[in-house]
Amino acid sequence: MSSAKATKKSAFSCEPCRRRKVKCGGEQPKCVRCTSRSEECVYKLNPTLSYTQRLERRIQELEDQLAEINTSPAASYSSMSTPGTGAGEAKPPTKRERGAEILLSSPRDQLLQSDRPPESQYLFNIFPPHSNELSSDADQKRRQRLVSNAWQQRALEDLAGIPAPFHYLLNIHWFWIQPIFNSVYRPCFTRDMQTMGPYYSHMLLNAILAHSVRWAMSDAPTKRLLDDAYDGGRVFAKHARSMLFQELNDGTCSITTIQTCILLSGQEIGLGNSMQAWVYSGIAFRVMDHIGLCVEGQYGNTHLTDEDIEIRRRIYWSCYFWDKLVSLYLGYRPAIQETETSPRLVMFDDSSENEMWLPVGLPEEITWNYPPQPSYSASCFLATSRLAIILNQVVLHMYDINTPNSDEEMVACFRAQAPAMKQFWEELPPYLKLDPLNLPELAPPAHILALNCIYHTFKIVLYRPMLTRPPRTQEDKQLLHSCVVECVTSALSCVAVFDLNCKSFGTSHTILTMAYSIYIAATVLLLQVQANPHDALAVHRVTYCIRRLDQIKARSTFIATCVDLVMTELIALGVTLSPQSASSNPSPTDGSSSTHQRDIHFDGMPQTMAYEATYGNGDMYIESGVPVSPDFFDALPTLVPLTLRIGQLQNALAKSQAATMPTL
Repeated sequence: MSSAKATKKSAFSCEPCRRRKVKCGGEQPKCVRCTSRSEECVYKLNPTLSYTQRLERRIQELEDQLAEINTSPAASYSSMSTPGTGAGEAKPPTKRERGAEILLSSPRDQLLQSDRPPESQYLFNIFPPHSNELSSDADQKRRQRLVSNAWQQRALEDLAGIPAPFHYLLNIHWFWIQPIFNSVYRPCFTRDMQTMGPYYSHMLLNAILAHSVRWAMSDAPTKRLLDDAYDGGRVFAKHARSMLFQELNDGTCSITTIQTCILLSGQEIGLGNSMQAWVYSGIAFRVMDHIGLCVEGQYGNTHLTDEDIEIRRRIYWSCYFWDKLVSLYLGYRPAIQETETSPRLVMFDDSSENEMWLPVGLPEEITWNYPPQPSYSASCFLATSRLAIILNQVVLHMYDINTPNSDEEMVACFRAQAPAMKQFWEELPPYLKLDPLNLPELAPPAHILALNCIYHTFKIVLYRPMLTRPPRTQEDKQLLHSCVVECVTSALSCVAVFDLNCKSFGTSHTILTMAYSIYIAATVLLLQVQANPHDALAVHRVTYCIRRLDQIKARSTFIATCVDLVMTELIALGVTLSPQSASSNPSPTDGSSSTHQRDIHFDGMPQTMAYEATYGNGDMYIESGVPVSPDFFDALPTLVPLTLRIGQLQNALAKSQAATMPTL
């Protein structure tokens, strides 16, 4: 027997070793064989044959267990005695047995029975009835099939044995990104990742990993692994882009191409690369049109299964929502317009509604006492999509950059969409709605916080153009007063909800959408400072926004530009902030401590958090709304709010800096 030390077999081989069909040691950044041959060593996360066979054996084991359960369900349940039944010798159900129960054809109904494990009963008893509108018995049956399949795939996924750090990065995506944007259908993706089916590709996996890297850096072991073996995670984005360009060159675009482009667009816009973000999103939207995802039902002669239709609806509305956001950020016309043939805004598979949410990836000192919360991610995504429909009209008729909107058009749009926003809020389920004056001690899932910030941000976007219209009649004055109240109220609501997010989760996992909401709130609160620079409370509020954005800006160049823009306006007004800068603030950007984040100073005045500085003793809300001095109303028509289009800030800043540079 050879005395040579055996090399640990890697679950992922490099491309040169795969082509030569030789064993790859999996060394990073280059394997031994490629190093000896002086070849380029490229890992594309392709599972080896042994890894695939191991997964297939596990799938076969689970299928055998399912067959036994389906043929003899009573015998299976009789062996799972619950506490208090007097069966002293009966062993508690194992994790595998509990997972097998979830694989039954109707999980919600069957797990409500009394002979199920206690944790399964808790999981399903706390949720309200399904909120999607199902128009027929066929829809009900389709939903049952999809939900059953989703739970089966989740049980299989738990046993798939995905290696580190990919499992960690995928969980970051599922818990922080997926609920709000919903661009990847998890059951099909994880299933096809094991079988190399049509809803998985190495390109999409790399895009997901690349998008999650910046949030994984707060975990020291993961960061160390990414730095040592994956160039700090940059290798994932590199592979995703190269494979995307290869697909475009070959003309073989598919659904995973759309999903990859959406993820790359979101990553680029967070980095401040507005041109790249716009191009990637445009590719996604054009491919979606090309393969027919913008049409409800069958397309051509292709037969679509329940899964196919579900995925197409989700991708369409995910693209629709992202189209409105990126158009608002960058100042372009929305590319996707809803028509009578567009996919229905409905999700038959609402199994994600029943999952429990945890702040995965945050340090334990922050989350050690955070109990699992109901996710409600299906309801949340449907709600954000309905908000996107309203925002589409607002962007078209109030912020059209190509053809400036007339005053009559903007007023007509406002009068049509303001009631729509009010109706949306009234119809929003209570488990998705947060009262800024009565916030819970424990934050709900992050995507619910994001939904509330998005609502108040879109409301400001709708009402803000009305603030700078000179009032000509008494009706105009009343409209101006109501718009001021709504804008300031929504700005304070954004601050309060975002503050709850920071107290619960820190700032390391803040999505750009929530950071944008704080910037928009700052633009409204800054108007009060511009009208009266001696308004101490208004300065405190703007200071809080700047401090929080300053903590986030290291992860987003866009936000850094927003901070500079607000600070420039304050300096022009002669407003001086406290000597303690945000960089010296003891609250870290990586969310490593929740107690330190309570030590924020406003002009030397310690505050427990911005909530007290914002709302005081509750005197900020009176019968007529937010109190505003008459001078503020008189000054409003002469004020110019800061831009909504953060994608254009960098270009303007670059031009300004170039103009001040000496000529060589």
